[in-house]
Amino acid sequence: MPKQKTHKGLKKRVKVTASGKVKHKRPGCGHLMSGKNAKRKRRLNNPSVMTKTTARTAKIQLGN
Repeated sequence: MPKQKTHKGLKKRVKVTASGKVKHKRPGCGHLMSGKNAKRKRRLNNPSVMTKTTARTAKIQLGN
């Protein structure tokens, strides 16, 4: 049976930590930042950890 190929688009967007959690950039901070207040922009600037079910799918696509 052939090997599972790595999903290259997902590989560029997420990182698997040493403990196995999947970190990603929060959505909503690519453009139109002038309409968002400073508190919201600070919160969006920090990376987030995927939920357990979403992380499971991401790990399968990454081949981990």
